[in-house]
Amino acid sequence: MGGLNLEVAKFGMYVLFPIGIMYYFGTNLDSRFSVPEFWPKPEHSNKVPFDREEISAELERLRARRLYNRDRRLAAEAREAQQNQSQNQQDDQS
Repeated sequence: MGGLNLEVAKFGMYVLFPIGIMYYFGTNLDSRFSVPEFWPKPEHSNKVPFDREEISAELERLRARRLYNRDRRLAAEAREAQQNQSQNQQDDQS
C-alpha cells in the first residue's frame, strides 16, 4: 500500500505535532496570555496581622465597623417603622 516512507511520515507527524503545539503554546506565556493589571498590587490587598497589637487593632476596627453598621440598620428600621406608623394613622383617618 503505502510502504515504509508513509509509516515514517505518519510516525513523524504523530510525534512532532504534539511537540510543536506544546512548544508554540508553552513559550513566551507572559506576553502572549497575560492581562495587564489583573492581580491587585500588594498595597491594595489584605495584610494578615501577626503581632498582638496588630491583631487587637484589627479586632477593634472590625468591632467598630460592625457596631456602625448595626446602628445604621437600627436607625433605618426605626425610620421605616415610623413611616409605617404614620401611614397607618393616615389610613385610619381616611
